[in-house]
Amino acid sequence: MSELVTLNLGNGDLQTGFPSVIVQLQSQRQTVDWQLTRSLPAQPTIIELYRRWQLLYELLYEARSIGELLVDEPLRKKQDDEGIIIDPEPNVNRVSVIDFYEVGQELKKQIDRWLDAEEFSDIYRQLQQRLDRNQEIRFIIQTENNELRQLPWYIWRFFEDYPYAEVSISPPNIDGGTTAENDTAQVRILAILGDSTDINIEVDKDSLKNLPDAQTVFLVEPQRQEVNEQLWAQQGWDILFFAGHSVTQADGETGCIYLNSTESLTIEQLSKALKEAIKRGLQIAIFNSCDGLGLARQLADLQIPQMIVMREPVPDKVAQEFLRYFLQEFAGGCSFNLAVRRARERLQGIEDKFPGASWLPVTFENPAVVPPTWEGLRGYSIPPAPPVEEKPNPIPPPLPSKVPALLTISFISVAVTILLMAVRSLGILQSWELKAFDQLMQLRPVEGRDEHLLIVEVSQEDIEQLEEQYPLSDGMMLQLLKKLDKHQPQIIGFDIHRDLPEYQPTADLVQYLQQNQHVIFPCAHPEEKFPGIKPIPGITQEQVGFMDVVEDPDGIIRRQLLAATPPGQSPCIATYSLNAQLALYYLEAQGYTLKFPTPDSWQIAPVGFDILKAKPGFYQQRELIQGHQILLNYRTFNSLDDLAKRVTLTEIVTEQVEPKFIRDRIILIGVTDPILAKDEFNTPYNQEIRGLFLHAQMVSQLVSAVEEQRPLLGFLPLWGEALWVTIWSLVGGIVIWKFKSLLHRGLAVVALIIFLDGICFILLLEAGVLLPLVPSALALVITGIIVAADTTLIISNKGKQNHA
Repeated sequence: MSELVTLNLGNGDLQTGFPSVIVQLQSQRQTVDWQLTRSLPAQPTIIELYRRWQLLYELLYEARSIGELLVDEPLRKKQDDEGIIIDPEPNVNRVSVIDFYEVGQELKKQIDRWLDAEEFSDIYRQLQQRLDRNQEIRFIIQTENNELRQLPWYIWRFFEDYPYAEVSISPPNIDGGTTAENDTAQVRILAILGDSTDINIEVDKDSLKNLPDAQTVFLVEPQRQEVNEQLWAQQGWDILFFAGHSVTQADGETGCIYLNSTESLTIEQLSKALKEAIKRGLQIAIFNSCDGLGLARQLADLQIPQMIVMREPVPDKVAQEFLRYFLQEFAGGCSFNLAVRRARERLQGIEDKFPGASWLPVTFENPAVVPPTWEGLRGYSIPPAPPVEEKPNPIPPPLPSKVPALLTISFISVAVTILLMAVRSLGILQSWELKAFDQLMQLRPVEGRDEHLLIVEVSQEDIEQLEEQYPLSDGMMLQLLKKLDKHQPQIIGFDIHRDLPEYQPTADLVQYLQQNQHVIFPCAHPEEKFPGIKPIPGITQEQVGFMDVVEDPDGIIRRQLLAATPPGQSPCIATYSLNAQLALYYLEAQGYTLKFPTPDSWQIAPVGFDILKAKPGFYQQRELIQGHQILLNYRTFNSLDDLAKRVTLTEIVTEQVEPKFIRDRIILIGVTDPILAKDEFNTPYNQEIRGLFLHAQMVSQLVSAVEEQRPLLGFLPLWGEALWVTIWSLVGGIVIWKFKSLLHRGLAVVALIIFLDGICFILLLEAGVLLPLVPSALALVITGIIVAADTTLIISNKGKQNHA
């Protein structure tokens, strides 16, 4: 008993690929023992190579008739648009057989490579587990695509490994149909011998005459009516044979046969008679004529069980030898498919004179009908196989069922989330997450300038023009303050410190500062190998703010320090940062009050500032979070240091600045010339900025959050982050479970990661929420890999059980 393998290629083509390819294995009991759905990638090279082979074959066919066939050396004189090598000698196409066979070998390699694609390769492996090399196998390709029907599928490596397998073509939609049984004890053959111009049909006639137990009626160059009447004959026919000339139209859909030198006939014109012949028992149609794929397509639509045609123009000798070989094998007891294979392979013996001969025969068959044997056509049917107890669940799905599959994926997703959150808590993912955060920050659009601030820059040019020194003298500092206070700023902050031994300010400066409490000076807490910086003597603690900043391990400033407890023996006793002092003074003047709802939160009017706690979000190194810190939401205009109106020290002293840029503003004064002082910091934007602009960014964040409701950056709580990661882990597992093709799985994962990235960016931009992007993407990928591996393992195990 033979096995039946059907390969349904679905809706696709070699240019775009085949998204759903279904393979089934069944025995003659007509029960499906195994089924698998996969995909095949695009491979346009195959059809290009076949067209080249086809053109070379046609040139060889023509060259053979004029005796110019070259069998030993390739030509190198000219190539046409298809790359076909042709001798330019007028009126003679001299074609190299070597070139022809090289194209054929390359076509075979490309077909093997295509069917070995990762998306499809496991089908071949599983067929090897289920099929016996010594058993007959009917392998049927189901497709409506004309290009696929043209391909010589039997050159695929599978048919080398299985010597009793033969391939046939079938439309995807088939009908089992019914046929009458032969009660004459002879095989009834209707042989139509059509137009015999330039061919010898007597050889085919002799082959048919010498068949055992056969009754053959010959119609030699008949009229259409004769053919029609014979097909309607009451006794019916087992085999319909045609020899002569035929052609397939350019659309590949229709074909016609030439009955005689003046009359041709299409299958459509014979459809009524053919349907009746099929109803009365017609089982095999053999068209031993040229270019028969169009004929086969129409005959297949009529549900003729078995057909043999020639895919290209066929030399008379090749057609004669094939028919003789086939009838010898078939009438000698071989099955229909094995007889076709043996006859086709025997044609290799004449390929020295007729290159490509063994590629010409093509069979079409109805997979719902068991192919007949010679004895079966005589009415001696083979007893049916005894019933076999069916195995439960013969078609193993990728996972046992939807509900258990989803439970399995859910379990995997939770396990992956727990693992990733544990790895994250060790700080292993921190560097990746920081870089991902930087990328999202850089994608944000520019914002308008902050109109609450005025930045006064001090440069070497100012020092030279004003005949000053650095640090600024007390006299110049006093002059600057008086020029500014003339226009009533809200608050003034200096990012210039007096770190000089035994420094004592002048009495005039101290008196002015004591009388004007809206001036803030910096100091710095001590650190390892840094003693700290003390503030200007003689001012109150409310006039001091520390200028310390917190760097991440990669040296980038992503957080803002609001307050910290001074260490013991610190020369700087400030508990609030310079930026916090300036912002709070300004906001209090606007009627806002700072409150502390909890020890870990600040409240200014409706805005809450959630202080970073130990191990928040992607900061999983506890030692990084000291004091009261929040994430820094940089404001960008043309650049990070262009966030507010900027003027120079000279412009203030010489009164070149319009009063409106000073009145009611926060004034920040500092050095911006690296010649005078080194004071640069790294930012997430791959841009260094001076300390003055960094403090301005921090002041701007606090003030604009309260007055403009500009979003503050923050993380989800731990449970929210874990839930978010679990969701994306589950999504990744379900998507991999749903898609069977490796290509589709890869594209889906890429699309999901892009979608995840987009969601994270939108929430960052609109609400300031920082979602766990890196853990979510990793969870999606890792869960997908596990589910894919689990699916493959289950299919493999089920397949082995079914085979056993």
